[in-house]
Amino acid sequence: MVRKFSSEFEKPADSPGFLLWQVSNLWQRKQRDTLKTLDVTHTQFVLLTTLLWLEQLNEPITQVQLAHHTKVDVMMTSQVLRTLEKKELVHRSSHPADTRANQIHTTMKGKEIVAKALPMVEQVDREFFSRGIGDCEQFVQLFQQLLNESR
Repeated sequence: MVRKFSSEFEKPADSPGFLLWQVSNLWQRKQRDTLKTLDVTHTQFVLLTTLLWLEQLNEPITQVQLAHHTKVDVMMTSQVLRTLEKKELVHRSSHPADTRANQIHTTMKGKEIVAKALPMVEQVDREFFSRGIGDCEQFVQLFQQLLNESR
């Protein structure tokens, strides 16, 4: 006996959440395949690149700040940073103002990985998001609006 359940959608393909999940998985797979050659995961790339970008502000960056900025769970950020540290892509040092926290920095090797990976990731984005989307800028604005409204 098949049990019926109630949904506002006739089929899964009508659900924007389900479609976003599918598209996100497809995009992540393409990024993962691209970054495999550099021995970094997409999450490692995002945290490393964001850290490098934040370092340009010339302020100490903590794990919690990096997690909040990337919207990655703090515990996952901690685990990924540990891996990046083992790969010698980041290092930690004492935070100048908060004795309970460490500040994190990219290493020269980490900066080199970002320099190689960033054009690759941006190329995947260009190819992926140009298909079927007339105005990619409008698409980005929609994502920004959704993120701003969820804060």
